[in-house]
Amino acid sequence: MDSALLAAHQIMEYADILATFSADDDGITRAYLTEQHQQAHQQIQAWMEHAGLLSWEDSVGNQWGRKVSPNPTLPTLIIGSHSDTVTNAGKYDGNLGILLAIAALDQLREVALPFHVDVVAFADEEGTRFNTTLIGSSAVAGIYQSQWLTVTDRDGVTMGDAMRKFGLDPANIASAARRASDVSAYLEVHIEQGPVLEANNRAVGVVSGIAGAKRYELNVTGTAGHAGTVPLSLRRDALCGAAEMIQFIEYYAGKHDMVATVGMCHTPQGAVNVIPGKTQFTLDIRSENQDKLEHAAQEIMVALERIAKHRQLQLEVSNIYDAPAVLCSEGLSQLWADAVHRVTGQEALLLPSGAGHDGLAMATLTEVGMLFVRCEKGISHHPAEQVSVDDVSVALQTLVAMIQGLSLKQ
Repeated sequence: MDSALLAAHQIMEYADILATFSADDDGITRAYLTEQHQQAHQQIQAWMEHAGLLSWEDSVGNQWGRKVSPNPTLPTLIIGSHSDTVTNAGKYDGNLGILLAIAALDQLREVALPFHVDVVAFADEEGTRFNTTLIGSSAVAGIYQSQWLTVTDRDGVTMGDAMRKFGLDPANIASAARRASDVSAYLEVHIEQGPVLEANNRAVGVVSGIAGAKRYELNVTGTAGHAGTVPLSLRRDALCGAAEMIQFIEYYAGKHDMVATVGMCHTPQGAVNVIPGKTQFTLDIRSENQDKLEHAAQEIMVALERIAKHRQLQLEVSNIYDAPAVLCSEGLSQLWADAVHRVTGQEALLLPSGAGHDGLAMATLTEVGMLFVRCEKGISHHPAEQVSVDDVSVALQTLVAMIQGLSLKQ
């Protein structure tokens, strides 16, 4: 068995171990500033040190490991992903990228590079506990927002208090930030969380960019009434209005080759014999093209207002999340493509990421390049999330080739 495949088997074993650090006995849930966060990072630290890396924890709880260059003549390369999970998660989202980075530097243990390479396990990308995403990477990028310290979890604990209990000092958060001049690039390997690579029979693919996202809460208000006594022509049915709006959203997204999702729809105080007087629903719009995203959001809202007016309904819209689209560096993407070709003999497949990643924050600090790994049936954020050991081996070899390519490029 070659060294990459042997290392891939070890990565799969390590992923199994990380999965045991969970708040749930029958699933994987690991949130920011919890006992499970601390246990996972202690284990990751041990693996980093076993790979010959210098390790430390920063002021927001990110775990770092460094392959020290004997003669660093260039800015530091950062490779990483996140160690936190959604509720009832799979084993590989985020975690696989961390383990691949550690394994790659272990494979390069005896190779002198002209730059330091830092591996980072970001402490919170998902926002499971405080409903605030990209906490760890935002701190590193220098865009941490101080108001996050007052955000509370479902038990009323503020992020600031949780940090203190964890052993961190909120007053030192700024020390986690890196200077742009000291960083050359951010690389991340991540499961695809979609079916494109599997459909194209590819183990890995190069990410062209990370989609921007806009999320909304919408409240449609009409007039409740008796289901048997109010004629259809005289009704102001909030649910029927919302249904027409949702149908338009699907039509618009399909027409303009983008994605838009109504993930929740609720009729408060609804009953089988009552005309709905109020309906609430959510909307998530995404696009890799920021101008297209902005234009789509504007056009959709105008259309929804038109539907509401025609049906004599009131529409209230709240924008609850806004993340700009990020294009991956063309130079890094080409180096990834070269590495893929070198390892697989195939031309690299270029594909966008519809999911958000730490690269959204890191792009404000440095250039970003990402590699996707095939996952079975595209399933993610679920216990059925799965990757193959052979694909992990290909991803590891590609990451090693990418690091070597960056070294030779200088």
